[in-house]
Amino acid sequence: MSLINPIRMQKLDALNYYTATRKYDLSFPRLTQDIDCDVVVIGGGFSGINTALELAERGITNIVVLEGRHLGYGGTGRNGGQVMAGIGHDLNAVKKHVGPEGLQTLFKIANLGAGIIRERIARYNIDADLCNGYGYMAYNRRQVQTLRGWLDEFRSADPEQEIELLEGRDVRQIVGSDVYAGAIKHMGGGHVHSLNLLLGEAKALAGHGVRIFENSAAVSVDYGPRITVRTNAGCVTASKLLWACDAFLNRLEPAIASKTVNTYSFQMATVPLPDELIDRISPIRGAYSDIRPIIDYYRVTRENRLLFGSATRMADYIPQDMIAWNRQLMLKTFPYLADVRIDMAWGGPMACSANLFPQIGTLPGRANAFYVQGYSGFGVTPSHIVCKVLAEGMSEGSARYDLMAKVPHARIPGTDSARAAVTTAAKTWHQLSGYFNGRR
Repeated sequence: MSLINPIRMQKLDALNYYTATRKYDLSFPRLTQDIDCDVVVIGGGFSGINTALELAERGITNIVVLEGRHLGYGGTGRNGGQVMAGIGHDLNAVKKHVGPEGLQTLFKIANLGAGIIRERIARYNIDADLCNGYGYMAYNRRQVQTLRGWLDEFRSADPEQEIELLEGRDVRQIVGSDVYAGAIKHMGGGHVHSLNLLLGEAKALAGHGVRIFENSAAVSVDYGPRITVRTNAGCVTASKLLWACDAFLNRLEPAIASKTVNTYSFQMATVPLPDELIDRISPIRGAYSDIRPIIDYYRVTRENRLLFGSATRMADYIPQDMIAWNRQLMLKTFPYLADVRIDMAWGGPMACSANLFPQIGTLPGRANAFYVQGYSGFGVTPSHIVCKVLAEGMSEGSARYDLMAKVPHARIPGTDSARAAVTTAAKTWHQLSGYFNGRR
């Protein structure tokens, strides 16, 4: 994984929808002392906070979370907020490693995310604008056939939810666009204000007695039966460690740095729109994504904004004008929004694994040093699933953890010196493969 260029990050750090609409005035001190604990977590995003919260709910509360900037600075505070099914781009890609029974277990796990988020919000009374309604969108007949296969899987996993396949003009029942040939309407999915969800979860975590430190970047780690994490102003010594940095690891741990490669996604948000226009865009006021190898995704927000995002299709680059880049994609779907003003645009890196499946496990030869990474752009819902399984592995152990941890994590060559070339080649292959699996 390559170091993140600070000049590039300044551009991507522009004011975004989540920081502009955060509801929690929550902050934590910088670590300025040496402390001992049972578990130290490096990373204050969904992965770090959710794993710590899962452990705390199991009675393991002597935990320290270290965040280098502020909570949600990484992918958690930059994403689309989509609450969708699944934990990877294509579970069949790992079938040879887990076998038919293991694959069925993964299918069951993959549909737990939305329920975990709803339960978490209800239990801790988190104000995160959770809304129901999701559309999986198909552009052509080949993609509609793919959705037909998904339909039975969705209904089997979530039989109580309203789930149906729409074709032709019926697609306009859920979205105001003529570009689609079909869609799955899934009312068990939806969208959430991901930063407020994280901050609500962090507040709950602190309520369990867990200590959280912001502006406390790890600078080195000494391994052993007791692990010491050093920051510029203090140290944490613990029996167990969790690396939860994803795209912001910055090569600090070489054993996992080359297992993912960073690419970038970009989002924008319109100004608040009139109710009648929002109702035209999204009759169900939901969230949407197409099923191409590299998706467009969008949703309406509680304030009547349209949030729209995507990533570059082939060549890996950061657009000079993210507003113009996102706008031209939005207008392909909603040409009648040509006169709508864009209020803000932002972006960020996302760590992709070779098989586009999240990675959990322990460092080689270090049974007390765990890691989680590689959501490959699908982190909001999967992080809540994966971190529940990870917490099982970090505490009492579980068959689900063993299953996910045994999926090989391939090294990706050239992630440092040739990152852009690697990601461009991977995107090109990913696009071509879409023709063989019904997603192009």
